[in-house]
Amino acid sequence: MDVKNFNTIPETIPIKKIVKETDTIWTFQFEYNLESKPGQFLMLWIPGVDEKPFSIAYDDGKEFWLTIAKVGSATEELFKLKEGDLIGIRGPFGTHYKWEKGKHLVLLAGGYGAAPLYGLARAAVEDGCKVDFVVGARSEDLLLYEERVSALGSNVTYHAATDDGSKGHEGYNTEILEEIIASKDGEGVSKIYACGPEMMMKRAAEIARDKGIKSELALERYMKCGFGVCGQCCVDETGVCVCKEGTVFDGERALGFSEFGKYHRDSMGKKVEW
Repeated sequence: MDVKNFNTIPETIPIKKIVKETDTIWTFQFEYNLESKPGQFLMLWIPGVDEKPFSIAYDDGKEFWLTIAKVGSATEELFKLKEGDLIGIRGPFGTHYKWEKGKHLVLLAGGYGAAPLYGLARAAVEDGCKVDFVVGARSEDLLLYEERVSALGSNVTYHAATDDGSKGHEGYNTEILEEIIASKDGEGVSKIYACGPEMMMKRAAEIARDKGIKSELALERYMKCGFGVCGQCCVDETGVCVCKEGTVFDGERALGFSEFGKYHRDSMGKKVEW
């Protein structure tokens, strides 16, 4: 990790723009050279409220984006802020996605997991990769980043899966993944990436393993520090800090974690079943 990123005091910056993706999912844009790589995260400090980790959706060296869902008291307060208001950032932290130039990649997103995978898709396309971008959601109105992904060019195909069949495939996005692999084009899939609900990622890793394809997953655990000091995000029986050795893990390694796809721990350390 770059020494300059091993910071303990947030740097205060203004919100440049707010894009309302849905009623409960907004993208906050900042004009700042974050120097992050696809798959990394930062700690976002909401003044007077709390500090929380968020995946980075976009970073071009001039500005970066965070696509955030309103799911708790901290994000409730964040959504009250306006363009120009100040927040604090620490990071970037964590590992990042890896890919080879010119390969065929399948990106599997569940819900707002589409946002951090957009950064990967953008970078991979610039390296001449073919990308199948598969997004799953409960309904059409919750599908994210379709226009942005489609605008990346002819080397990217956006696939939608909805629980209610309101758009695209009716069912799970992992079913589309299996269809892509089974197709003629699927013979050349180099790697599978997944970000979203843990049970979805577990299934994606299992499919990849069974087909002899490499995979990378973005695990989510409760984090407080962001760089491996507090131990809050350690994986049971391993001592692995998700914030430092992840959040991006090799799929085979993640499948070896005894808690993966079974439970995680809340802010008090209590087991919470998936």
